[in-house]
Amino acid sequence: MIEEVDAKEAAERIAARPEAVLLDVREDEELQIVSVAGARHIPMGDVPSRISELDPDTEIYCLCHHGMRSAQVAGYLAQQGFEKVLNVRGGIDAWAIFVDESLPRY
Repeated sequence: MIEEVDAKEAAERIAARPEAVLLDVREDEELQIVSVAGARHIPMGDVPSRISELDPDTEIYCLCHHGMRSAQVAGYLAQQGFEKVLNVRGGIDAWAIFVDESLPRY
């Protein structure tokens, strides 16, 4: 079972741990609508071929639109031996509500 955190807790943890990664797995078109500053972008479909870009010893917070795709990516990373992977419940939609109200919602 993949650990989930809400958007506010994820933002607080990432702020306290500069080495932590917010991994945005949405598509390029979605990033053009809204993105979180400092997030690492690897679209969901590219994660297997780009997994070497991620450090399995670093906390990784997976983010998508509402939390479904990111949960799948978090599960995949866990299967590949990543032990510090979490899913951001509610995705960027929740981030725009609870962390940064200036972000547009879609």
